[in-house]
Amino acid sequence: MSSVAFCFTCWPGGPVAPPPCLRCGSRFEYYSNGICARCHPGGNPAVDSCRDCHAWGVTRRHDWHCGACKHWRRTYPTVADCPTCGHARHIGRHGVCRLCHKQAMRLRGPSGEYDAAFANRHGQQLFFALNVPKNPVNRKVVGIGVASPTAMPSSTRAAVDYRQLTLFGFRPDLAAHGRAGLQLRGRTERAAALEVLARQIGRHHGWSKRKTSDTCIGLRIVLGIQDDPNGPINASDVEQLRRIGLTVVSVLTVLTEAGALNDDRTSALDSWVIPRIEALPEPMRSELNCWFDVMKNGSTTPPRRRPRTEITIQLHLRWALPVLQAWAAEGHSSLREITKAMVLDALPASGNPRSTTGQGLKSVFRLLKARNVIFTNPTARVKTGGHANRQPVPLDVAAIHEALVSDNPARAAVVALVAFHGLRVGHLQRLQLSDLSNGILSIDGRSIPLADPVRDRLRTYLDYRARRWPNTANEHFFVHHRTAGRNELVTRRWIWLTVGPGLSAAAIREDRILNEAHATGGDMRRLTDLFGLSVNAATRYTITVDHPDLIEKIGVPLA
Repeated sequence: MSSVAFCFTCWPGGPVAPPPCLRCGSRFEYYSNGICARCHPGGNPAVDSCRDCHAWGVTRRHDWHCGACKHWRRTYPTVADCPTCGHARHIGRHGVCRLCHKQAMRLRGPSGEYDAAFANRHGQQLFFALNVPKNPVNRKVVGIGVASPTAMPSSTRAAVDYRQLTLFGFRPDLAAHGRAGLQLRGRTERAAALEVLARQIGRHHGWSKRKTSDTCIGLRIVLGIQDDPNGPINASDVEQLRRIGLTVVSVLTVLTEAGALNDDRTSALDSWVIPRIEALPEPMRSELNCWFDVMKNGSTTPPRRRPRTEITIQLHLRWALPVLQAWAAEGHSSLREITKAMVLDALPASGNPRSTTGQGLKSVFRLLKARNVIFTNPTARVKTGGHANRQPVPLDVAAIHEALVSDNPARAAVVALVAFHGLRVGHLQRLQLSDLSNGILSIDGRSIPLADPVRDRLRTYLDYRARRWPNTANEHFFVHHRTAGRNELVTRRWIWLTVGPGLSAAAIREDRILNEAHATGGDMRRLTDLFGLSVNAATRYTITVDHPDLIEKIGVPLA
């Protein structure tokens, strides 16, 4: 063979397309002697895709086939045109090639049966050669995804050991499809097993037939819109059910019980804190993000720190944020630039504004100094004072009486417990049916004999509760339409709304303790025993005994 002085790219009048490889017939990168770089012994091709299933990650060492396709070729030696994709491939026992078979096993048809044409109608999901997920029907694990619906116990958990990631994420428009078409997509073995669990939970919590049916429909819909039918289900996908009028909380309850929920929702605390921090310049933003992370999650590395409550985090940031924003407006981009003189200039002169602002700034600088984010703590040895205590004042008795005789049994019961026995809001939330026995209320290690008016109102509320939610399994004393189907306590907001406008449970409790302090002549021991107060908290009420205005308004003579 005569030598050629030019390559096909530099060919005179070219470039010229190289001929197909004499071995594999492809027009891959030409190497020499009519052979491509893949086949030539001297070539050094990079990693490429499998010739059969197009899985990325194969090399010439394995003849450009992944291990699964090599096994498939040995098992099914017959080569023919695949009726689904039309390529000449080794045909399996279902009459299709391996790639079409994998797609059919991954996405079942509307009836839940094997349908290769239906599964491959919109394209195929490719994989990496060394990370091809197993077929759902072949997984030898016990869980929601594969357990027999008739034999699955209520405590069964989903065993999800992998998750297929998506390249492009999108939110489905459920309102554009309607319930009927979407729920058919999720009728698989996993959906049937989840429905069994949903009905068990529904019977335990006393769900209505409609709520149970809507929950099963919602489970099938969220399974049908998943990119990976075997992976965990995102809570954000479940939230989409609100757009078509389906229940969300009950679906989340079932998925949580099954261990198949990935809660990717943004918490209310993050939604409040992050936008306020992001409005600040760098690197102040990164420094505050470090403070927020430690305050929210704590730290297990020295200096160790326990997580703080959401209310504490919000208060500290709210108190410090105006000063931080003012420093950012002045051109300071980092908290390392802040000096003690700047802190003193930013603090208010006196009163609660000075103490709250100082406490917020101290919270930020102390933590960042302990984490070695800043060099010095400019708030060290800066006296900001303490919060001024608000003196308790009596309420209008007519407003409390109006709430006690309310037609709403829940309102009358809540106000009676606070007005007669001074219960806190947390006590009302955690109060359970078993805490009441023979007219005695047991709470926080104390036994409180209930007054007769309180017993009457609690009895009326229990009758209303039994009529309104006869099948509820919630063990808490106070329930409403959202918590009756779950074993959860009521929120502080529900208590605030139940007490009604113009009143609050905290103000009624203060009025009750203040009245007791004046009735007993400031007996501190009586206050601590009756209401579970500390000595300092009881002092706040006893110091008002000699106040002439309160004596005249309350109408209780001194002992």
